[in-house]
Amino acid sequence: MYRYLPLSLPLICLYLTLSLFIQPVQSAEKRNDSEWHNETWKPAAGLTQVPIWPGKIPDAVPTKGPEEMSNTGVCVGKVSTPTMTVYPAKGKNTGAAVVIFPGGGYWILAMDIEGTEVCDWLTARGVTCILLKYRVPGNMLYPRSGCYPKSAMALEDAQRTLRLVRFNASKWKIDPNKIGVLGFSAGGHLVAATSTLYDKKLYPPVDAADKVSCRPDFAIALYPGHLLEHTTSNFQLNPYIPITKRTPPTFIVQAENDPVDDVENSLVYFAGLKKAGVPAEMHIYADGKHAFGLRKTNLPITRWPELAETWMKTIKVL
Repeated sequence: MYRYLPLSLPLICLYLTLSLFIQPVQSAEKRNDSEWHNETWKPAAGLTQVPIWPGKIPDAVPTKGPEEMSNTGVCVGKVSTPTMTVYPAKGKNTGAAVVIFPGGGYWILAMDIEGTEVCDWLTARGVTCILLKYRVPGNMLYPRSGCYPKSAMALEDAQRTLRLVRFNASKWKIDPNKIGVLGFSAGGHLVAATSTLYDKKLYPPVDAADKVSCRPDFAIALYPGHLLEHTTSNFQLNPYIPITKRTPPTFIVQAENDPVDDVENSLVYFAGLKKAGVPAEMHIYADGKHAFGLRKTNLPITRWPELAETWMKTIKVL
Protein backbone atom coordinates (compact mmCIF):
# COMPACT_ATOMS: atom_id res chain seq x y z
CA MET A 1 0.00 0.00 0.00
CA TYR A 2 1.07 3.58 -0.53
CA ARG A 3 1.74 4.15 3.13
CA TYR A 4 4.74 1.83 2.92
CA LEU A 5 6.51 3.60 0.07
CA PRO A 6 10.21 4.22 0.85
CA LEU A 7 10.59 7.91 1.67
CA SER A 8 13.73 8.66 -0.32
CA LEU A 9 14.70 12.25 -1.02
CA PRO A 10 13.93 11.92 -4.77
CA LEU A 11 10.43 10.64 -3.96
CA ILE A 12 9.83 13.44 -1.49
CA CYS A 13 10.95 16.05 -3.99
CA LEU A 14 8.82 14.44 -6.70
CA TYR A 15 5.79 14.56 -4.41
CA LEU A 16 6.44 18.16 -3.44
CA THR A 17 6.98 19.12 -7.05
CA LEU A 18 4.26 17.31 -8.94
CA SER A 19 1.55 16.29 -6.55
CA LEU A 20 -2.04 16.92 -7.02
CA PHE A 21 -4.71 19.01 -8.34
CA ILE A 22 -6.41 19.82 -5.06
CA GLN A 23 -9.01 22.40 -4.26
CA PRO A 24 -7.31 25.66 -3.29
CA VAL A 25 -8.62 28.06 -0.68
CA GLN A 26 -11.90 29.66 -1.71
CA SER A 27 -10.36 33.09 -2.18
CA ALA A 28 -7.90 31.66 -4.68
CA GLU A 29 -10.52 29.66 -6.54
CA LYS A 30 -12.70 32.74 -7.07
CA ARG A 31 -9.90 35.08 -7.98
CA ASN A 32 -10.75 38.02 -10.24
CA ASP A 33 -7.66 39.54 -11.86
CA SER A 34 -9.22 43.02 -11.65
CA GLU A 35 -9.01 42.73 -7.86
CA TRP A 36 -5.20 42.44 -7.94
CA HIS A 37 -2.39 44.86 -8.76
CA ASN A 38 1.40 44.75 -9.04
CA GLU A 39 2.87 45.55 -5.63
CA THR A 40 5.36 43.96 -3.26
CA TRP A 41 4.01 43.28 0.22
CA LYS A 42 5.68 45.32 2.97
CA PRO A 43 5.42 44.95 6.75
CA ALA A 44 4.31 47.75 9.05
CA ALA A 45 6.56 50.74 9.68
CA GLY A 46 9.55 49.92 11.86
CA LEU A 47 9.80 46.34 10.63
CA THR A 48 12.01 45.08 7.83
CA GLN A 49 11.60 42.04 5.62
CA VAL A 50 14.82 40.47 4.46
CA PRO A 51 15.52 37.83 1.79
CA ILE A 52 16.22 34.42 3.30
CA TRP A 53 18.62 33.41 0.51
CA PRO A 54 21.85 35.46 0.25
CA GLY A 55 22.43 34.71 -3.42
CA LYS A 56 20.99 32.29 -5.92
CA ILE A 57 17.66 30.86 -4.80
CA PRO A 58 17.58 27.04 -5.04
CA ASP A 59 15.14 25.58 -7.53
CA ALA A 60 14.12 29.10 -8.51
CA VAL A 61 11.05 29.35 -10.72
CA PRO A 62 10.38 32.72 -12.36
CA THR A 63 6.91 34.21 -12.20
CA LYS A 64 4.87 35.50 -15.13
CA GLY A 65 5.13 39.00 -13.73
CA PRO A 66 6.00 41.01 -10.62
CA GLU A 67 4.69 40.19 -7.17
CA GLU A 68 1.00 40.99 -6.79
CA MET A 69 -1.21 42.16 -3.95
CA SER A 70 -4.97 42.02 -3.70
CA ASN A 71 -6.62 45.42 -3.79
CA THR A 72 -7.69 44.89 -0.19
CA GLY A 73 -4.04 44.43 0.76
CA VAL A 74 -4.70 41.14 2.55
CA CYS A 75 -3.21 38.63 0.10
CA VAL A 76 -0.07 38.41 -2.01
CA GLY A 77 0.69 36.31 -5.04
CA LYS A 78 3.41 35.54 -7.58
CA VAL A 79 6.04 35.44 -4.84
CA SER A 80 9.37 34.29 -6.27
CA THR A 81 11.71 35.96 -3.74
CA PRO A 82 11.01 34.58 -0.25
CA THR A 83 11.51 36.87 2.73
CA MET A 84 11.15 36.82 6.48
CA THR A 85 10.10 39.61 8.82
CA VAL A 86 11.08 39.45 12.48
CA TYR A 87 8.53 40.76 14.99
CA PRO A 88 10.32 41.24 18.35
CA ALA A 89 8.65 40.08 21.55
CA LYS A 90 6.87 42.79 23.52
CA GLY A 91 7.04 43.13 27.27
CA LYS A 92 8.71 40.24 29.06
CA ASN A 93 10.58 38.11 26.53
CA THR A 94 9.85 34.41 27.08
CA GLY A 95 12.68 33.35 24.77
CA ALA A 96 10.20 31.48 22.59
CA ALA A 97 9.96 32.09 18.85
CA VAL A 98 7.41 31.00 16.25
CA VAL A 99 7.80 30.94 12.47
CA ILE A 100 4.46 31.71 10.82
CA PHE A 101 3.32 30.06 7.56
CA PRO A 102 0.27 31.85 6.07
CA GLY A 103 -2.16 29.75 4.06
CA GLY A 104 -3.43 30.19 0.54
CA GLY A 105 -3.40 26.82 -1.21
CA TYR A 106 0.29 27.18 -2.19
CA TRP A 107 -1.09 29.72 -4.67
CA ILE A 108 -1.40 32.94 -2.68
CA LEU A 109 -0.52 33.99 0.89
CA ALA A 110 -3.06 35.41 3.35
CA MET A 111 -0.61 37.80 4.96
CA ASP A 112 -3.00 39.50 7.38
CA ILE A 113 -5.49 37.10 8.95
CA GLU A 114 -2.96 34.26 8.87
CA GLY A 115 0.18 36.34 9.23
CA THR A 116 0.52 39.79 10.76
CA GLU A 117 -2.47 39.37 13.08
CA VAL A 118 -0.96 36.17 14.46
CA CYS A 119 2.35 37.94 15.03
CA ASP A 120 0.57 40.70 16.97
CA TRP A 121 -1.07 38.07 19.18
CA LEU A 122 2.14 36.16 19.89
CA THR A 123 4.47 39.13 20.41
CA ALA A 124 2.03 40.51 23.00
CA ARG A 125 2.72 37.30 24.93
CA GLY A 126 6.48 37.67 24.87
CA VAL A 127 7.08 35.50 21.81
CA THR A 128 9.32 36.56 18.93
CA CYS A 129 7.51 36.03 15.63
CA ILE A 130 9.05 35.40 12.24
CA LEU A 131 6.60 35.86 9.36
CA LEU A 132 7.70 33.86 6.33
CA LYS A 133 6.65 34.99 2.86
CA TYR A 134 7.43 31.72 1.14
CA ARG A 135 7.47 31.13 -2.59
CA VAL A 136 4.15 30.87 -4.44
CA PRO A 137 5.23 31.82 -7.98
CA GLY A 138 1.83 31.11 -9.52
CA ASN A 139 2.95 29.84 -12.89
CA MET A 140 1.95 26.18 -13.01
CA LEU A 141 -1.28 25.12 -14.66
CA TYR A 142 -4.31 24.56 -12.47
CA PRO A 143 -7.29 22.90 -14.14
CA ARG A 144 -10.08 25.16 -12.85
CA SER A 145 -8.60 28.64 -12.74
CA GLY A 146 -5.28 30.37 -12.36
CA CYS A 147 -2.17 28.47 -11.43
CA TYR A 148 -1.21 26.01 -8.74
CA PRO A 149 2.43 25.65 -7.69
CA LYS A 150 3.08 22.71 -5.40
CA SER A 151 6.75 21.98 -5.00
CA ALA A 152 9.72 21.68 -2.72
CA MET A 153 10.15 25.46 -2.83
CA ALA A 154 7.96 26.24 0.18
CA LEU A 155 9.62 23.54 2.29
CA GLU A 156 13.08 24.75 1.25
CA ASP A 157 12.09 28.25 2.38
CA ALA A 158 10.68 26.93 5.66
CA GLN A 159 13.77 24.85 6.44
CA ARG A 160 16.07 27.76 5.60
CA THR A 161 14.08 30.14 7.83
CA LEU A 162 14.12 27.78 10.80
CA ARG A 163 17.89 27.45 10.45
CA LEU A 164 18.31 31.23 10.25
CA VAL A 165 16.22 31.72 13.39
CA ARG A 166 18.22 29.12 15.33
CA PHE A 167 21.52 30.47 13.98
CA ASN A 168 20.59 34.00 15.10
CA ALA A 169 19.01 32.94 18.39
CA SER A 170 21.48 34.78 20.60
CA LYS A 171 21.30 37.95 18.51
CA TRP A 172 17.50 37.94 18.52
CA LYS A 173 17.23 36.94 22.21
CA ILE A 174 15.66 33.58 21.42
CA ASP A 175 16.07 30.25 23.20
CA PRO A 176 17.31 27.89 20.43
CA ASN A 177 15.32 25.09 22.07
CA LYS A 178 12.02 27.01 21.95
CA ILE A 179 11.54 27.58 18.23
CA GLY A 180 8.18 26.50 16.86
CA VAL A 181 6.10 26.70 13.71
CA LEU A 182 2.48 27.75 13.21
CA GLY A 183 0.55 27.55 9.97
CA PHE A 184 -2.90 27.68 8.43
CA SER A 185 -4.39 25.50 5.68
CA ALA A 186 -1.54 24.98 3.18
CA GLY A 187 0.62 26.54 5.89
CA GLY A 188 -0.69 23.83 8.21
CA HIS A 189 0.55 21.26 5.72
CA LEU A 190 3.90 23.06 5.76
CA VAL A 191 3.88 22.72 9.56
CA ALA A 192 3.50 18.95 9.16
CA ALA A 193 6.20 18.84 6.49
CA THR A 194 8.74 20.78 8.57
CA SER A 195 7.86 18.63 11.59
CA THR A 196 8.58 15.37 9.78
CA LEU A 197 11.08 16.13 6.99
CA TYR A 198 13.60 18.19 8.96
CA ASP A 199 16.34 15.61 8.35
CA LYS A 200 15.92 15.77 4.56
CA LYS A 201 18.44 18.12 2.96
CA LEU A 202 16.48 19.66 0.12
CA TYR A 203 19.09 22.22 -0.94
CA PRO A 204 22.89 22.50 -0.80
CA PRO A 205 24.21 24.55 2.17
CA VAL A 206 24.77 28.20 1.33
CA ASP A 207 26.36 29.48 4.56
CA ALA A 208 27.03 28.68 8.22
CA ALA A 209 23.33 28.89 9.11
CA ASP A 210 22.69 25.73 7.14
CA LYS A 211 24.85 23.75 9.55
CA VAL A 212 22.26 24.02 12.34
CA SER A 213 19.08 21.99 12.75
CA CYS A 214 15.80 22.99 11.11
CA ARG A 215 13.71 20.77 13.39
CA PRO A 216 10.97 22.79 15.12
CA ASP A 217 10.63 22.29 18.87
CA PHE A 218 6.83 22.53 18.78
CA ALA A 219 4.14 22.92 16.15
CA ILE A 220 0.66 24.41 15.78
CA ALA A 221 -1.46 23.43 12.77
CA LEU A 222 -4.71 25.23 11.97
CA TYR A 223 -7.11 23.56 9.52
CA PRO A 224 -4.23 21.79 7.74
CA GLY A 225 -4.71 20.50 4.21
CA HIS A 226 -3.08 18.01 1.82
CA LEU A 227 -2.63 15.35 4.52
CA LEU A 228 -4.92 12.78 2.90
CA GLU A 229 -3.17 12.59 -0.45
CA HIS A 230 -1.51 9.51 -1.99
CA THR A 231 -3.62 7.12 0.08
CA THR A 232 -6.14 4.39 -0.63
CA SER A 233 -8.85 5.54 1.79
CA ASN A 234 -10.22 8.69 3.39
CA PHE A 235 -8.60 7.87 6.71
CA GLN A 236 -4.94 7.31 5.90
CA LEU A 237 -2.15 9.80 6.41
CA ASN A 238 -0.21 11.04 3.41
CA PRO A 239 2.85 8.72 3.28
CA TYR A 240 5.08 11.69 2.50
CA ILE A 241 4.48 13.00 6.03
CA PRO A 242 6.61 10.40 7.89
CA ILE A 243 5.76 10.89 11.56
CA THR A 244 8.31 9.49 14.04
CA LYS A 245 8.82 9.78 17.77
CA ARG A 246 11.08 12.78 16.99
CA THR A 247 8.19 14.75 15.48
CA PRO A 248 7.69 17.75 17.80
CA PRO A 249 4.73 18.18 20.18
CA THR A 250 1.78 19.40 18.15
CA PHE A 251 -1.43 21.40 18.69
CA ILE A 252 -4.20 21.04 16.08
CA VAL A 253 -7.44 22.97 15.50
CA GLN A 254 -10.09 22.53 12.82
CA ALA A 255 -13.83 22.90 12.23
CA GLU A 256 -15.87 19.81 11.42
CA ASN A 257 -17.73 21.76 8.71
CA ASP A 258 -14.58 23.01 6.95
CA PRO A 259 -15.62 23.21 3.25
CA VAL A 260 -12.06 23.48 1.90
CA ASP A 261 -9.93 20.98 3.82
CA ASP A 262 -11.80 17.98 5.22
CA VAL A 263 -11.56 17.57 8.97
CA GLU A 264 -10.07 14.12 8.34
CA ASN A 265 -6.80 15.94 7.60
CA SER A 266 -6.51 16.80 11.28
CA LEU A 267 -7.88 13.48 12.48
CA VAL A 268 -5.39 11.32 10.58
CA TYR A 269 -2.48 13.54 11.56
CA PHE A 270 -3.45 13.41 15.23
CA ALA A 271 -3.86 9.63 15.04
CA GLY A 272 -0.41 9.33 13.47
CA LEU A 273 1.12 11.47 16.18
CA LYS A 274 -0.45 9.40 18.94
CA LYS A 275 0.64 6.14 17.29
CA ALA A 276 4.23 7.41 17.25
CA GLY A 277 4.05 8.52 20.88
CA VAL A 278 4.27 12.23 20.07
CA PRO A 279 2.57 14.56 22.59
CA ALA A 280 -0.39 16.08 20.78
CA GLU A 281 -3.54 18.05 21.53
CA MET A 282 -6.42 18.42 19.09
CA HIS A 283 -9.59 20.52 19.18
CA ILE A 284 -12.37 19.86 16.65
CA TYR A 285 -15.34 22.24 16.64
CA ALA A 286 -18.76 21.78 15.07
CA ASP A 287 -18.73 25.16 13.34
CA GLY A 288 -16.09 27.55 12.07
CA LYS A 289 -15.59 26.55 8.45
CA HIS A 290 -12.23 27.65 6.96
CA ALA A 291 -9.80 30.56 7.27
CA PHE A 292 -11.13 31.90 10.57
CA GLY A 293 -7.71 32.97 11.84
CA LEU A 294 -7.84 34.77 15.17
CA ARG A 295 -10.82 36.99 14.44
CA LYS A 296 -13.48 36.88 17.12
CA THR A 297 -17.03 35.71 16.44
CA ASN A 298 -19.72 34.20 18.64
CA LEU A 299 -18.49 30.71 17.76
CA PRO A 300 -16.55 28.67 20.34
CA ILE A 301 -13.79 27.96 17.80
CA THR A 302 -12.51 31.53 18.05
CA ARG A 303 -11.31 30.77 21.57
CA TRP A 304 -8.58 28.51 20.21
CA PRO A 305 -5.79 31.08 20.89
CA GLU A 306 -6.47 30.79 24.64
CA LEU A 307 -6.17 27.01 24.42
CA ALA A 308 -2.99 27.26 22.36
CA GLU A 309 -1.45 29.63 24.90
CA THR A 310 -2.29 27.23 27.72
CA TRP A 311 -0.80 24.36 25.73
CA MET A 312 2.43 26.29 25.15
CA LYS A 313 2.65 26.82 28.90
CA THR A 314 2.02 23.11 29.47
CA ILE A 315 4.95 22.11 27.26
CA LYS A 316 7.15 24.73 29.00
CA VAL A 317 7.51 27.02 25.98
CA LEU A 318 5.95 29.98 27.81
